[in-house]
Amino acid sequence: MPDVRLIQQAIKYLAWRCDEAISKDGCGFNKIDSAFGKSLAERERWTKRQAQAALEMLKKYQGQLQAGGFDIEKLFDGSEITYPHLQQEKVKQMNVVKKVDDRTMEIRYRFNQEILQLVKSLPGRRFHPDKKYWTATITADSINKLKDAGFAIDAELEKLLHQAEEIEKGIDVPGLKKQLFPFQKQGVAFIEKRKGRALIADEMGLGKTIQAAAWLQLHPEKRPAIILCPASLKLNWAKELRDTLSTNDKVEILSETKPYPITGSIIIINYDILNSWVETLHAINPQVLVIDEMHLIKNSSAIRTKATKKLAKDIPHVIALTGTPIVNRPVEGFNIFQILDRNQFPNFWTYVHRYCGARHNGFGWDFSGATNKEELHQILTSTIMIRRRKSDVLKDLPEKLYSFVPMELDNKKEYSTAELEFIEYLRQIKGKEAAEKAKKAEHLVKIEAMKQLAVKGKMKQAINWVRDFIEDGSKLIVFAVHKEVIDQLMKEFKEIAVKIDGSTPIPERHKAVEAFQSDPNIKLFIGNIQAAGVGLTLTAASTVAFLELPWTPGELQQAEDRCHRIGQKNSVNIYYLLAENSVEYKLAKLLDKKKEVLSAVIDGKVVDEKSLITELIESYLEGKEAEKNE
Repeated sequence: MPDVRLIQQAIKYLAWRCDEAISKDGCGFNKIDSAFGKSLAERERWTKRQAQAALEMLKKYQGQLQAGGFDIEKLFDGSEITYPHLQQEKVKQMNVVKKVDDRTMEIRYRFNQEILQLVKSLPGRRFHPDKKYWTATITADSINKLKDAGFAIDAELEKLLHQAEEIEKGIDVPGLKKQLFPFQKQGVAFIEKRKGRALIADEMGLGKTIQAAAWLQLHPEKRPAIILCPASLKLNWAKELRDTLSTNDKVEILSETKPYPITGSIIIINYDILNSWVETLHAINPQVLVIDEMHLIKNSSAIRTKATKKLAKDIPHVIALTGTPIVNRPVEGFNIFQILDRNQFPNFWTYVHRYCGARHNGFGWDFSGATNKEELHQILTSTIMIRRRKSDVLKDLPEKLYSFVPMELDNKKEYSTAELEFIEYLRQIKGKEAAEKAKKAEHLVKIEAMKQLAVKGKMKQAINWVRDFIEDGSKLIVFAVHKEVIDQLMKEFKEIAVKIDGSTPIPERHKAVEAFQSDPNIKLFIGNIQAAGVGLTLTAASTVAFLELPWTPGELQQAEDRCHRIGQKNSVNIYYLLAENSVEYKLAKLLDKKKEVLSAVIDGKVVDEKSLITELIESYLEGKEAEKNE
């Protein structure tokens, strides 16, 4: 005998699958049955006449139902419909949840003290005494809690749960050159579910860039695409796109305040020059805007904020990336949230009164407070935002993650002159064969000079990178080689930094380590690779940045292990801040190219330093010879 509950489940299943198709397309009800089917799905109680009509209609959809796991023989056995345990069913149906709008669900239940406490624990809950029911913010967690408590969940909310399950599975991206971690696949699935309007708020080091790039790979038809980021990250974005996408996109970096014709399909621009380019960018009809470090538009009166909002206004897909959507207080997130979904937070005044503790202090309005924080978090995570901490995804991460961050030289002419003199010296005085056998010191002096020029040329960008990193409160270890570099960093960050180099007395070294480990106001440890690269425990940070590269791979291993020690609960991120097309960039490529050398960096095996120097010299000679032949 067909059970009315089985018929109801079948109707709800088809209503959930329904896409409003005009004909029979195997996806829920057809157009003729759609209205009636969905009205039945929304009802918790049916008359016998409705149940019989539903059963007759279901005969058209036996294929779909069988594919969905329904027992077709039981559903259509020809006997009379039964209504088992009718009285108990009525009691159960008193506890129901249905969707009101995109943010809110309505909760009705037969009074029970335990259920009352459960409902009161839900974010955004509110009792409506006139109608005797509760409402709460829609979140997957809340729906599951109510479902576990025996509530009947309507089809729309079941659909949301199904979408959450789909995100949990993640999404594979065909053609992507890099392998995504499981949580990164979930991030791409979240962007896809949000139709390309989403905030990826993962902690720094979890690969927000590659998740956005993967969505661009997934949708090569959505071009032009614009990448908006700080100036110090433009080269890094270009590198990531080249290393990640297999599409035929031309990546173009905009670098002047005076607009010129745009030829790229993916355009990279920095905040500082955006205001001059907004009209030009609008003219190319961009389809995607990726906004990196989006917390930089927290100030509504800033030119960069106004320019960003103006640019984003008519772009259909906007992907925001920041590990700190709210740096200090909720008011800072309003611009981000409204750009992504104006329907969620349509009004600044309403937002600041609900979440910022807006109050008049006698002189003006103060929006620096924070109220209903849990509710705001739940709204964000159930709509526009996905956020993972390292601790959340530790099982997916390797012990160490390595990244190159390319930086542009601001002393290119000076550097090129030195490079040219070095190569000419080898060719004219020694020749290639002799250079291979020459004493390392003769060439090392010149290479070291170019290394120092490279550091000099990237210093401003490196300082900006460090400043951006520690803005969210995270701690960072920076290693360098030369005292001048360490002193310059200390001058920039003296209020929040400690250092250890060759001039630091032994007693002061212990104090510096203790301050970094225990003082929350000390965000930066600056160390000489040799003086601070061994014997110290710096587990207060899980990120190491190398501003200069030593020649010995073992020294890199020792330095990066200052925070990769017993007591470290996170995967360690290691960044190499490298001057593009310089001696240090070439050195890094050699380290990456040679498996045995890369193994040395990671595992600390002994490597012949002379072979590394020789290969570096050869790479210069081969590069210049290729340029000459061209």
